[in-house]
Parts: sequence; C-alpha cells; structure tokens
Amino acid sequence: MFSKLAVKNVGRSFRDYGVYFLTVAFGVCLFYVFNALETQSVIRYLAQNPRSSTVEAIQRLIGILSVFVWVVLAFLILYASGFLVRRRARELGTYLMLGMERRQVALLLLAETAVTALAALAVGLALGVVLSQALSLFTAGLFAVPMTFFAFSVSLPALGKTAAAFAAIFLLVMLYHAFAISRRRLIDLLRARRMNQQLKVRSLGASVVLFLLGCALLVVAYAMLLTRGLLRVDDLFWVMIGLGSLGTLLFFRGLSGFLLRLCQTNKKLYYKNLNLFILRQFNASINTTYRSMTVICLLLLLAIGITATSVGLNNTVEQMAVEAQPQDVELIAWQDEEGGALDLPAILKEGGFDPDQWCVRWHAFPLYQDETGQPYLLQGDYDACVSAWGQAGADAFLDNWGAQLLPQAEEEMTVSRWYFLADYAGDPQGAEEAFLQAAGEIRGADGYQYSTRQAAWMDLMGTKVLVLFIGLYLGVVFLVASAAVLALQQLSQAADSAQRYRVLSQLGVSRRMRGRAVDIQVFLAFFLPLALALVHAVVGMTAANAVIAEVGKVDAAASSAVTALLLVAVYGGYFLATCWGSRRLLKGG
Repeated sequence: MFSKLAVKNVGRSFRDYGVYFLTVAFGVCLFYVFNALETQSVIRYLAQNPRSSTVEAIQRLIGILSVFVWVVLAFLILYASGFLVRRRARELGTYLMLGMERRQVALLLLAETAVTALAALAVGLALGVVLSQALSLFTAGLFAVPMTFFAFSVSLPALGKTAAAFAAIFLLVMLYHAFAISRRRLIDLLRARRMNQQLKVRSLGASVVLFLLGCALLVVAYAMLLTRGLLRVDDLFWVMIGLGSLGTLLFFRGLSGFLLRLCQTNKKLYYKNLNLFILRQFNASINTTYRSMTVICLLLLLAIGITATSVGLNNTVEQMAVEAQPQDVELIAWQDEEGGALDLPAILKEGGFDPDQWCVRWHAFPLYQDETGQPYLLQGDYDACVSAWGQAGADAFLDNWGAQLLPQAEEEMTVSRWYFLADYAGDPQGAEEAFLQAAGEIRGADGYQYSTRQAAWMDLMGTKVLVLFIGLYLGVVFLVASAAVLALQQLSQAADSAQRYRVLSQLGVSRRMRGRAVDIQVFLAFFLPLALALVHAVVGMTAANAVIAEVGKVDAAASSAVTALLLVAVYGGYFLATCWGSRRLLKGG
C-alpha cells in the first residue's frame, strides 16, 4: 500500500519535487563524471607513459575532492528535504487526523524518498555517462589527443561508488524525515501555511549607513587585492578576505532596509502594474535572507573564479613548457675520468638511433668550464643553435646554465659535459621510441640524463588535466549548490504567498500579470547576488591574470566563454525551473 501511495504522491507532487529531483540528478551526474576519469581519452593517453605518475595523482586527488563534494551535496539534499517536509506539512497532518500513526507517515515518507532517489539515480547516471563521453571528446580536442584513444565506455567502479555515495545520503534523508515527523505537533503541521512572513521596517538612516559602509569595505578589500597581489598569504591577506566578506554582508543588509524606500520615491515606477506588490514581497524576503544571499554571493564568486582560472591557465602552462624545452631531444652526458671526447651521435647510432635518419636537425657540442666552475659555450656552437632553433632557443640554453660565450676554448679549461640537441623528422612517435631505447644503453660517460619534448608534453597534459578537471568539478559543484539553495528559497516563499496571489486573482489581476510578478521576484533573487559576485570576480580575475601574465599569456577569452556557458546552463537552468515551479505552486496553491 505504501509503495503505491508513495509513487502516486511523487507523481502528483512532481511540481514540489522538481527542483529537488533536478538537484539530486545533477549531483549524481557530476559525481559519476569526475569519478570515471579512467574512461576519459586524455587520461588513457597519459596512462601510456609508464614513467609518469600524473594519472595516479589526478585520480587520488579527485577521490579526495569527491569526499568534500559528497559532504556539500549531502547538506544540500538535506536542505532540500527540509523544504519538502515544510511544503507538505498540512498534507502530513491530514494523514495523522485520518488515523495514520506517526510511524506509518514516516514509512510513507521513506517510501517516497526511495522512489525519488531511484528515479534521480537512474536519470543522473544516464546523464553522467552521456556527459562523460562529451567531456572526453572536448578534452581530446583541447589537448590534441589522437582520436584512436576515444572509445565509448562506462566505468563500473564509478557507477558503484556513485550509487553507494548517494545511498548513504538518502539514508540520512530518511532518518531526517523520520525525526522531523516525530518532533512536529499535529497543530503545527496543520497551521504550517498560515505562518506569514512579516514585513520588517528598518531605520532608513541606519540602512543607508550600513550599505555605504559595506561598499567602502569592498572598495578597501579590492584595493588591497589589486595592490598586494593574489599570492601574498599573510595576516593582511585574511584581513582582506574578512573585509570583503563583511562588506558583502553589509551590502545586502543595508540594501534590505532602503530598497523599498528608494523605489517608493519613483511614483511612476512604484505604482506601475504590480510593482508595488512585487517590491514589497521581495523586500520582505530580503529582510530575512540577506545572510543566505551573502553566502550564495560568495559561493558564486568561488564558482566563477575557480572555473575561469582553471580554464585560463591551460595556454599559460603550455607556453611555459614550450619555452622550457625548445628541442624535441636534449641529452646531457658528463665527462668520464679519462677525459676522452664523447661522440654522442655515434653512441646513439650504435644503439639504433641514427640522428641523420630520425632527425630533421641536430647538433652535438661540449660545454667547457674554468677552474672556478664557470661554464662557457663556444661561439660556433652558439651560432649553430641559433641557426637550428632561433635566437630564443639558443638564449634559453645560455640562461639555463649561466654560460658565457668564447671564440675558442682556452688551455686551462676542461669539458664539463657533452650535449646532443635534436628535432625529430617525419615520424615523431617512432623516433621517440628509437631514442629512448638507444638512450638506455649509453656507455663511456660518467653519467647522463635526457629529456624529450614529448615526455614534457605528457607531463604538461597531466598538469593541464589536473587544473581543468578539478577547476570544473569544484566550480560546477559550487554553482549547483548556490543555485539550488536559491531555487528552494524561492519555491518556499512562493508556497507561502499562494494566498496573496489568490487575493490578487479575486481582485481581477490577470494570470499573465501574476505570472510576470512571480518571474520578476525570482529574477531579483537570482541575479542580485550574481551581479555582486560578478563584480567580485572581475576584481579577483584581474589580480589572478596579473600573476599569470608574469609567466605567460592569459587566455581570457576561453576562460570567459566556458564560465559564461556554465552560468547559462546551470544557473540559468535553475532560474527557469524555479520560475516554472513557482508559477505551478501559485496556480494550484
């Protein structure tokens, strides 16, 4: 009986469960996508390098972050569950009046939670599998991974981990429901919708002072950030964070006290259509939600800042790697005790890597040193490097070792090490394999080391993937959390305002005007904290870009485009769903 009634209730109350369902499905989808990294083409490409531990480090860090994300999602879903219990309080009280025991009502809620959980889990996992493949294609193009590494796949470990994580969350939700029902009195359940929110009138002078003080604190925090930079983490750094947070709180706290008064000064605006009703409704809500608006604004700042920075860093990291190693191969061998010349090209040829066959250009030369250890490079070798790799490549070599140029070696100088630099010809992968095999069999040197651009590129890709995936993971989670809390607040307020909208209907206000009034209130609630968060983010990204610009080019266009796309998809999606849900609540309230 309970299962049939639970399914019927969930279907009948889908307008109440809509945002809740959307939040859970989003959470399941994200949790699966970022725990199924082994299916990503870029990860499979990185895993082919046995000397790199980047893949293992990425998966370990994603696992640690998943615990943090699980905690955030657990609190978010519990918060959403509180909205559902409050919304259905009168219905639950009616069940008790009809003779059902509290235990039976609790079991009914458990059954409804189970139905919703299974449906959200199925939809979320299906979306997660699809999104995982889309993300795999996106990152493959972003990191120039060969399409041979792309294959449609489903991660069974990620499926199991996601199901277990959300089963634990829903167990907490069920316990919460049982506790909530056992603690509520029957009279409180029946009168839940009659508890109106009161419009608090605050002192206009005090509100203006608080608003101006908040703006002043924000200006001081912005100035400290732009003048001190983003990397100086000292006592003043935390003072700056505190000033920014307090300034945000005072901004919303002061705004709640004079927003209505400010609009009332413009009679034409105030008395147009339903603006009087809309503004008083919104002013009443912001009086009690300015604290949560502050938290939501800061969460949006984190979401925007983390996402934009992670995307913007990609080209910078790549540029740094290219500048660090301009050649495909760099082999260094130290002079043996006998001091004989090391013919590195001949040694490599014996090992199966013929430079004339595998390389489009190459050059081998010694680096000298005097009695003090100062390194010297012959002018002829420097000119050969300039001819092969340009002025920047040759100068980078001098800068790396602090070498000075000499026309020819002096008698008291000795050879400290031998160099072999080269660029591959038409088959880079085959040349790389041949060089690695030959480099493992070098004899006659006191010691040697080598590096290749391909290996550096693989390490670079690991760094880029780490930055991008973690940035997107945290950014989307913070974005979902802030949007879901706002949506649930607006739906709760819409349910409380149902009687007021019925009165408007009885007074002759058209359905279209009532719907427009709802949309405007939701718009103000969503985009007021977003507007301030964008101002915060612009200042923060200016400081971050100043740091990035010291080492490379800032990719502001890509970071802005990806961040805007996520805002439209996630935040905009919640906004539209909230408008739809609020209209449905008021229509049937």
